[in-house]
Amino acid sequence: MADWIRRRPGWALFSRSAHLRLINNVPPMSWVMTNSRKTRNGQTKGRRKKGGQTKGRRPTNRARHPAAAGSGASSGAPRKAGTRAVRKRPAASRGAARRGRSPSTRNRRGARARRPLARIAVYAGHAAASLMIMAVLALGGAYLVIRDLPTTEELTVQAGSPSFIASDGAPILQEGRYVGAEVALADLPPHVVQAALAIEDRNFYHHVGVNPLSIVRALVVNLREGDIRQGGSTITQQLAKNLFLSRDRTIIRKLQEAFLAIRLERRFTKDELLALYLNRAYFGGGAYGIAAAADRYFDKAPTELSVGEAAILAGLLQAPTRYAPNAHPEIAGERAREVLVAMVDAGFLDYFAAEEIASRPIRLRRDPLFAAPYFLDAARRETRDLFGDDRQMPVDAIVRTTLSASAQKALVDGVDAGISLARLPGDVEVAAVLIDGAGAVRAMIGGRDYAASQFNRAVDARRQPGSAFKPFVFLAALEAGASPYDVVSDTPVGVAGWRPSNYGDKFHGDVSLTEALAVSANAATIRVQETIGRPVVRAAARRMGVSSPLSDGPALALGVDVMTPLELAAAYAPFANGGYRVKPYFVERIADPLGRTVERREASYYDRAAEPWAIERMKGMLRAVVTEGTGRAAAIPGVDVGGKTGTSQESRDAWFVGYARGYVLAVWTGRDDNTPMQDITGGGAAAVLWREAMGRVLASDVEPAAAVTPALMSARIVPINEGGPSVAPVAPRRKRSAPR
Repeated sequence: MADWIRRRPGWALFSRSAHLRLINNVPPMSWVMTNSRKTRNGQTKGRRKKGGQTKGRRPTNRARHPAAAGSGASSGAPRKAGTRAVRKRPAASRGAARRGRSPSTRNRRGARARRPLARIAVYAGHAAASLMIMAVLALGGAYLVIRDLPTTEELTVQAGSPSFIASDGAPILQEGRYVGAEVALADLPPHVVQAALAIEDRNFYHHVGVNPLSIVRALVVNLREGDIRQGGSTITQQLAKNLFLSRDRTIIRKLQEAFLAIRLERRFTKDELLALYLNRAYFGGGAYGIAAAADRYFDKAPTELSVGEAAILAGLLQAPTRYAPNAHPEIAGERAREVLVAMVDAGFLDYFAAEEIASRPIRLRRDPLFAAPYFLDAARRETRDLFGDDRQMPVDAIVRTTLSASAQKALVDGVDAGISLARLPGDVEVAAVLIDGAGAVRAMIGGRDYAASQFNRAVDARRQPGSAFKPFVFLAALEAGASPYDVVSDTPVGVAGWRPSNYGDKFHGDVSLTEALAVSANAATIRVQETIGRPVVRAAARRMGVSSPLSDGPALALGVDVMTPLELAAAYAPFANGGYRVKPYFVERIADPLGRTVERREASYYDRAAEPWAIERMKGMLRAVVTEGTGRAAAIPGVDVGGKTGTSQESRDAWFVGYARGYVLAVWTGRDDNTPMQDITGGGAAAVLWREAMGRVLASDVEPAAAVTPALMSARIVPINEGGPSVAPVAPRRKRSAPR
């Protein structure tokens, strides 16, 4: 049998030597009796004064009564042996003489009899005053202890924090804080509960919240070791500290902890307290609660924990950092053995079973916990908005988000690969957001390094989309009666003294609307906008989902108005879902720890943003951008992709926004200080990042996004060329590579 699995011998509360030292240091009660006239051996108490007198006693040679001075017998005269000196008494005291006592003797004895009563009265008064002072001080101290204590009713609003999970139930690591789902005590294996009881509070079911014996035992152990080795706190005290109190190590805090523990014991049953403790305790690694700890260290549900794994988790309760199995496996193993020994001593486990369990290897989780910090920030914000200031979120609420764990991982991997392929400088930031056709945000990246910058560029960065705004111009033209094959002139144009140019100052002559969008011809786009009218363009953009302010000038068509990547992705969603406007959202459902729904996103009835036939024509035009235009770097083999590049003036922003299989992905690159980038365009770096990210998303096990594809309505060709009616419909004639 292993030497560590033996039963520990019993031990006395105090050693014999320590007990004797305590006794020898306390004087006997007779030594401190202040009113005693004799010492232990019968000797007279006190020291001699000058003249042979003894302190505290009357001189023996002095008359006891004034009448003795006038008697016939001298005080120094001898008397016969066996005789008594008889003092003369006044004649008026015959009755007293007959009783053998003089009036003075009777008075003196009466006064002497009354003197102890007076002393008792004085002492009683002093004692009463002292007790009153002590009571006032005790009440004042108690007030200082309990004045700031929360009520146990506040348990429902102060304890815990919401836990966020992905749409498939995968927990999301919350900036180092991972709060697991609530687990009922009855659902846990018995050995999980027994391990915690054995090592933390074996007498949990037998005390009232505090255990004086444990406190004294811990004090003795700590004094003997010269260090804090045991805390002496019960599970209820630890729960009170975890729920309500600070981590300060002060007497006031310890007294508050005891008061709260007693309150909790009076309000909750033992099983309820134990369940609260296991679901709120900190197990290290950011894991709060047994469910989070089981997933954090073993990638398991708490109901699947083995005895050895339960011993490791129970050992973490005292010092989570010191006994962390992933950081200090040997120390964690030794601590787990201590837990097994405690379980054997408590009768929860057999010796041989404990020895066999200790010999089994424990497999720890290898892959890191799933993290999506930028998404989580946005989900928290939406959760607060859903409840507002007048509603209280349930304790330990479970927030099911729209996030897809597989899509998020694929997006991160794809963006990282794209950054390497495009060789983006380190100071160029990246944002990417993936939504489905219903507006649910499935994945998000708000920056290259969350630790360096928590600014969520996908949600809060307002940048110029450049040519990524042009699809709304051409959609408005189609709705006004134009055809993708209508011809427009891409030659220098001037509007109110403003003469825009194309990328590289190259113009393409007469082009169809499809080709004008594919090659991102600025001059042709301005002509289309000025033909149908800027208000028509603004109205089309609004219907599609653009909510940012839009300018009235001719540069509207070239995307000079700022907007966020999330906003632009949502505005492209109608191209993927058949023409319905969506509102992006991050939260699907909020439930309490028992699984009861508190808030649910109801089925939305989306407004139609564009007619199905117009959407289908636009999809063909956006497909041409990827197959023959500026977005060819975004093409994914075997996947029908549509999208648009965008590059703002002086390459301050580079975009690619596109869709595939019902998903919309917006990718933005740029510098936070808005300084120009060199050789970074929407058709270059942004398209590469989009291809790598979307390709991995579609290859992952993300669930398919359903898209509505209404029947294509019959087309009408309406000329919008400034020169008059259009010629016969033509397909794009040239393949351009201008990186716009």
